[in-house]
Amino acid sequence: DGDAEQRGGWGKGVSLPLLRIAVGPHAAMSSAPARLRSLLARPGCHLMPCCFDPLSARLVEASGFPVTFASGFSVAAAHGLPDTGLLSYGEMEHAMRRITGSLKAVPCIGDGDTGYGNAVNAKRTVAGYARAGLAGIMIEDQVSPKRCGHTQGKAVVDRAAATARVRAAVDAARETAGSADDAIVVMARTDAAATHGLDEALYRAQAFRDAGADILFVEAPRSVEELRRVCSEASGVPHMANLLQGGLTPVLSQSELAELGFKLAAYPLDLLNATIAAQRRTLEALKATGQPSPGDTLPFGELTAFVGFDEYNAEAERYSTGE
Repeated sequence: DGDAEQRGGWGKGVSLPLLRIAVGPHAAMSSAPARLRSLLARPGCHLMPCCFDPLSARLVEASGFPVTFASGFSVAAAHGLPDTGLLSYGEMEHAMRRITGSLKAVPCIGDGDTGYGNAVNAKRTVAGYARAGLAGIMIEDQVSPKRCGHTQGKAVVDRAAATARVRAAVDAARETAGSADDAIVVMARTDAAATHGLDEALYRAQAFRDAGADILFVEAPRSVEELRRVCSEASGVPHMANLLQGGLTPVLSQSELAELGFKLAAYPLDLLNATIAAQRRTLEALKATGQPSPGDTLPFGELTAFVGFDEYNAEAERYSTGE
């Protein structure tokens, strides 16, 4: 099926080997950036649900998706905050480290916002995210405090500052890696379409590409034709599309995006929306009946298996002294 990324899945009573006990990466496994680069070299457009904490990241991996993205909007929401630049670099780096620590093989791209300052701050952010185990980092050209790309009140820095920010990110990626394949992947984002028009956004995307960005993300194109222009006029590197229900960009199928030239399709808020909706249903049902809502409660054995009890018990048995 051209519109379906290869997925796994789970059924009732299936134990999911998700517990990551080992310290550091597995010796036989390539680095997270190398795995992401390998995925980007494969044909087609790859679906990328966005996570916001270790549990949602594990769900993405258990479902068989090949990549995930730690969404700044959703991470902020999980802290009870809007995506308006209120979380600090340290808080975001801590969240990213927890997310990557929960994943076994799926590479994760982290939202680096504006880099939390000038170009030198952006270098520190990239280096910190690389040490946190991320496969990639997104750096954008908004002023600080930034805004969600589909909301009002956005502003961008000038062309020179934006390009310098990306160049610094690329330098940091190269300086912190032992090889080109192991360098954290830099996704450069521009929000200039909303403030200056698509032509300016495309000019910036081209400049970001020339500065060494590995992936381009032009936020909030408003039509299929604009999506087509993004890939055709800033060619030479992979592009990401951001598919937000109710947002400004048309939500196209996987095959349609691949035909236009997109390599990644991000779904930034679907898991967060599902979490809020399910918890609301459960709370309303508990208030009305004293019982959770039908369909929103797992059998206890399935729940304990998913969060890792079975694997923990197997590890404990392996090191049992018989006492």
